Amino acid sequence: MTGTDELTMWTLYLATWGGLILAQIAPGPNFIAVSGAALGRGFKPAFFMTCGVATATFVWGAATALGLASLVALYPGTLTLLRIIGGGYLTFMGYKGLRSALRASGPSIAPSALALTPAAAWRRGFLINMTNPKSALTWGAITSFLLGSGFSSIHAFGMAPLGAISALGVYITYSFLFSRGLARQLYGRFTRIVDGLFGLAFAIFGCKLLKDGIEEFVRRA
Repeated sequence: MTGTDELTMWTLYLATWGGLILAQIAPGPNFIAVSGAALGRGFKPAFFMTCGVATATFVWGAATALGLASLVALYPGTLTLLRIIGGGYLTFMGYKGLRSALRASGPSIAPSALALTPAAAWRRGFLINMTNPKSALTWGAITSFLLGSGFSSIHAFGMAPLGAISALGVYITYSFLFSRGLARQLYGRFTRIVDGLFGLAFAIFGCKLLKDGIEEFVRRA
């Protein structure tokens, strides 16, 4: 591999991480849980809930990378199917993001009055993310994209700690903002902008993944 090719591959790898960060920023179950805890109980429980979300992010990334890599090694045609499924899902998520950006408001966030110890807050964040179908489908799409782009299973596994680090950064920021009420006045506008960016990026990413999967399926047929 030439230096130019290697640079292109790493640029693609970092761009994939950027797409994951955008998905983490976009409103979803993790965002609602952490922001609600910050509004109702302050920064500390929201912080420990964030740690639980980040832990689950690592588990999802690692399990998906190892599982899909093993499956693709046994059945190479599986990667084509995963590309089509993952591309279709991301395209659908992109559509939802763009549609949400045109609405008047984002998802409702209610302050959580639930008193949580640090361990309970961590456990709640972990379970919310582990039972989040968005996490499963997003990681499946990301891993199938990396494997299909020529990256090794080690590279796919490496996205797990990167995803955990970015989850910490994103949700700690949300915890800080919502625990101090700094996000309340700008929340509606902020959410629409993020939804629009999320929708556009994932629509492009999803369409490319879907196109590659369909073209490979036609070649195999």
